[in-house]
Amino acid sequence: MARAFLFVLDSFGIGGAADAERYGDTGSNTFGHIAESCAQGRADREGLRGGPLLVPNMLSLGLGGAARTATGFTIDGAARDHLASTFHGAAQEISSGKDTPSGHWEIAGLPVRFDWGYFPDTVPAFPAQLTEAMIREGGVPGILGNCHAPGTEIIERFGEEHVRSGMPICYTSVDSVLQIAAHEVHFGLERLYEFCKVVRGLVDPLNIGRVIARPFVGETSATFTRTHNRRDYAVPPPEQTLLDRLTARGSRVIAVGKIGDIFAHRGISEVRKAAGNMAMFDKALGAMEDAGDGDVVFANFVDFDTEFGHRRDVAGYAAALEDFDRRLPEALARLKHGDLLILTADHGNDPTWRGTDHTRERIPVIGTGPGLRGGDIGLRATFADIGETVAEHLGLARGRHGTSFYAAISGNA
Repeated sequence: MARAFLFVLDSFGIGGAADAERYGDTGSNTFGHIAESCAQGRADREGLRGGPLLVPNMLSLGLGGAARTATGFTIDGAARDHLASTFHGAAQEISSGKDTPSGHWEIAGLPVRFDWGYFPDTVPAFPAQLTEAMIREGGVPGILGNCHAPGTEIIERFGEEHVRSGMPICYTSVDSVLQIAAHEVHFGLERLYEFCKVVRGLVDPLNIGRVIARPFVGETSATFTRTHNRRDYAVPPPEQTLLDRLTARGSRVIAVGKIGDIFAHRGISEVRKAAGNMAMFDKALGAMEDAGDGDVVFANFVDFDTEFGHRRDVAGYAAALEDFDRRLPEALARLKHGDLLILTADHGNDPTWRGTDHTRERIPVIGTGPGLRGGDIGLRATFADIGETVAEHLGLARGRHGTSFYAAISGNA
């Protein structure tokens, strides 16, 4: 049996991107700065977090080695013996941007070589023609926001006015995205989804990567809370990805979390969603149980990014990593001979960094599989090497981008 499991810890970068200066992110290091903050007892301004970051299971898969490859960073405990058959390394992104679609598409063997469209950091952020079309074709009395803003902050600022007026809250960031927040009850969840579909069509000529529905509940600025009914409306990949190649030959791709949305549901056999990383882990374990020969489980654990990275919550991010790490043996126990498990990320989101946006970083590429030889795979030139490795493992012909490292870790070099 040959199966593959791709677990993406959303935003868990490990620093060192060769082109970080271009993005204003030189020195950013999500993993390194979280670990340093914990070790120095400064992970939380209120002193609620003390002691080292405890992720022994990811270290046993080679996380420490991946960090050394990316930046030379070392962490206590990384020198312990690795589990048998583990491999570790880091990968450099070659796609334009530091957003979710670019990272995931490149992981799936398709680097983004074109430039996304972006909205300027001005007020208003959206062109007048677009705003007018959103109001007219979306059937709303107007829009609120029309600026760059963090999601929780803009809901606090405009949420009460939104409830009174019925105007959706529309905002953006340094990513190629137009986000729309609306109350699940007062505006309506399905109405929000329909409005986002309209906007998706309107921003296609601007090459905007995603339109994101951001529903929330509550009655006052003090009680507004975003729900887990988020939905992403993404541009379809311009070429075939690993997922397309798999489903075309009859394999199943089980998408856990927002993976289906990221790929515009192309090359996806089944979607399984849940609220929160731990519930998502349960879904991933269930998918592992259900996967058959030649199948892939592709899971995204989004809370690292949305709940802690963007909110610059170092202590929360650290605790989430430890929670994930404690569950990891459950996934390892489900691996059968011929399986391949890879843990990676799609970009960085250093919670110690300025602002609230993603950070351009290298990503860890660590994993294992019963019967593999494992080893140090070094610094990979592109995230696409991950997709090509999965492709070779599952017997697919070589794709157009990336270089497989499967021969090196399987002992067939």
